[in-house]
Amino acid sequence: MTQEEILPLILKKDDKAFTTLYDMYSKNLYGIIYNLLRNHEESEDVLQEVFVKIWKNIETYNESKGRFFTWILNIARNSAIDRLRSKGFNNNQKNSSADNFVHLLDDSNKLSNMIDTIGIQEFVKKLKPKCIKIINLLFFKGYTQQEASEELEIPLGTVKTQNRNCINDLRNFLQV
Repeated sequence: MTQEEILPLILKKDDKAFTTLYDMYSKNLYGIIYNLLRNHEESEDVLQEVFVKIWKNIETYNESKGRFFTWILNIARNSAIDRLRSKGFNNNQKNSSADNFVHLLDDSNKLSNMIDTIGIQEFVKKLKPKCIKIINLLFFKGYTQQEASEELEIPLGTVKTQNRNCINDLRNFLQV
């Protein structure tokens, strides 16, 4: 079943179509979420929340504004960033044991493989070095534009402009 066939069925709240949608995209979305949270349990929890949001808000998807995958990817990314910024997540991270950190280091190769499951990293590598830095901070590490501005030591307006230009460059690569 293709995405084009699934969307009308999901709009009708068809359970089987939703299961198919989950099977199609859960691994990709999990990779994006895990890349930001670096915690398996939290990532699985956020992934579940993402699919609930998709189910409840499918009527808000507008094909003329962008691809469906981009829409659900943004839901996943924003949900992960919301979790990162939550007080409970921050307190939980402060209380993590040292064993957990060793586990994260052991999984670093797996993590980079997860990020690339959607293949976007290959396109990002083709961008200018400044674009790679900005996209890495804003999209893969979950920085706000203000945080990226501080990290890169450039004005906020410059980050916003470069981000927009870099996303346009990335769009051009993806349309080829």
